[in-house]
Amino acid sequence: MPKYQWVGVDRSGKTIKGVRDAPGQSAVATWLRSQQIRPRKIAVKAQLFSSLNKTAKKGGKVKSKDIVVFARQFATMIDAGLPIVQCLEIQMSQLESPAFKFVLKEVKADVETGSTLADSMKKHPKVFDDLFVNLIAAGEIGGILDTILLRLAAYLEKIMKLKAKVKGALLYPAIVMVVASVVVVVLMVFVIPVFEKMFKDFGDAELPGPTRMVINFSKSFKDYLPFGIVALIVIAVVFQQVYKNPRGRLMIDKLTLQLPIFGPLLRKVAVARFTRTLGTMLTSGVPILDALNIVAKTAGNKVIENALMQARLSISEGQNIVDPLGESKVFPSMVVQMIGVGEATGAMDAMLSKIADFYDDEVDTAVDALTSAIEPVMIVFLGGLIGGLVVAMYLPVFKMAGSLGG
Repeated sequence: MPKYQWVGVDRSGKTIKGVRDAPGQSAVATWLRSQQIRPRKIAVKAQLFSSLNKTAKKGGKVKSKDIVVFARQFATMIDAGLPIVQCLEIQMSQLESPAFKFVLKEVKADVETGSTLADSMKKHPKVFDDLFVNLIAAGEIGGILDTILLRLAAYLEKIMKLKAKVKGALLYPAIVMVVASVVVVVLMVFVIPVFEKMFKDFGDAELPGPTRMVINFSKSFKDYLPFGIVALIVIAVVFQQVYKNPRGRLMIDKLTLQLPIFGPLLRKVAVARFTRTLGTMLTSGVPILDALNIVAKTAGNKVIENALMQARLSISEGQNIVDPLGESKVFPSMVVQMIGVGEATGAMDAMLSKIADFYDDEVDTAVDALTSAIEPVMIVFLGGLIGGLVVAMYLPVFKMAGSLGG
């Protein structure tokens, strides 16, 4: 008879472990429950703690795309009538991500010991967040796990597309600025000093004003470059520390939404994400107070989080959701009014989905407009900067050539 090593939680909440001879894992789980111990891990003695050690070594990040594929395939298998454990085994056999495969192995082990799928997933918050776990719990309770998984997959796909749009809009100017900075550093540190030495070798002729200005700037740039690097590092560290502080994060997030060009885009993204998430949760049967709590935590912006938590407090006191959302000045009046209509008619989930679809299109339009406006500006900026430096360096050359020709 094989030996099984187990880990469990007793009535006082203390984690305990031990070894027991049994014909199988289910027999060990039955014995533990008879001892009023809630099982957490049961495995053959030689396997359990070696697998726990592998967990620490595996690490790695699970991609959103892998989770979407997992949810869709899981839904298909559940709809076909396969048991949850068998679904997890099939998923594990075809996964390429070692980190995700190991997480599913842990989830499968917990389900086999009697835990619900939601409770098993809750132990891996880096892969399955609160939104995912709560929707899975709602699906298990309502017997519509396949439907919930399909909704989750559709939701995650749309959120991924939304993130990709914003990253695409911000990536181009960021790359241009990095390239421009590298080019300027190379010119100032390596190229311009060569021209300066060449001009000195030709004699003490007076240099044109733009050339002198660029040479002087190059000298100052080289002298203060180490201090500039240190200053950038200090600013980055200070920013990180300020952002970790709740007040500092609130201030930074508020400024972010007020940026002249990117602020309106980020606000539209926030509205699309908030309405999509809340609509998905309400459609799946999650109570509105729990849904608002989760949506607030996943908002990604402290200003929006505070507005949603205030709305949650208002609802818990028997009031409506519209007033606190309107008073926050975060959400457009159209969004607030549509949510109010949805609340009054009892169709808030459908109304939220319509708002999310509308703002997805708005984000598309805003990203296209932003990209179209940024491209010529970046081209003119780069051309003017690099061209100006080159012309300033070649002005003395043209002057010397003219003197020799005369």
